[in-house]
Amino acid sequence: MSEEVKMEKLPKFLPSCHKEAENLDIIFTCSGAASVGKIGHEVGVLLTNAGQNARLCCTTAVAAGSEMHLDIGKRARKVIVIDGCPMKCATKVIEKAGIKINHNFTVTDFGIAKQPTLDISDEDVLKVALAIAEKVGMKLNVKP
Repeated sequence: MSEEVKMEKLPKFLPSCHKEAENLDIIFTCSGAASVGKIGHEVGVLLTNAGQNARLCCTTAVAAGSEMHLDIGKRARKVIVIDGCPMKCATKVIEKAGIKINHNFTVTDFGIAKQPTLDISDEDVLKVALAIAEKVGMKLNVKP
C-alpha cells in the first residue's frame, strides 16, 4: 500500500547555484560555534528561502578549494558575506579565494553580542535579515 504524498510536505528545492550563478545573489556565511555565527548562518537560510534569486553557498567548500564552489562565487551576480563577529572568518575565506565581495555584513554590527551559546532568537535572525535585505535591495516574503 502506498502512502499519499502531500505537496506541502515536499522539500522546497533551491536553484542549482552551479548552473545559475550569474542570475543569483550568492550568500556565504559564518557558521561559527557561538550565537552570532549561528545567527549569521540562519540569516543566510532565511534570505535564501524568503528572498528572490538568492542562494546560500558553502563557505567551507570554498575554503577547501572546491573548484565548483570557487566558480560559483566568481560567476555570481552578487556576493554577500555574512560574518558572525569581528574576526570575519567568512570574509577572509572568500577574499583568500579571490572572489569579489559586493556586500559584507557582521552580525555584531547590528547590536547583537557574541555569546558562548547556540541558543538564538528568531527575532535576532529576522532583525538582521531584514536589515541586510534592505541594504542589498532584496525583497523578502516575510512579515516583521
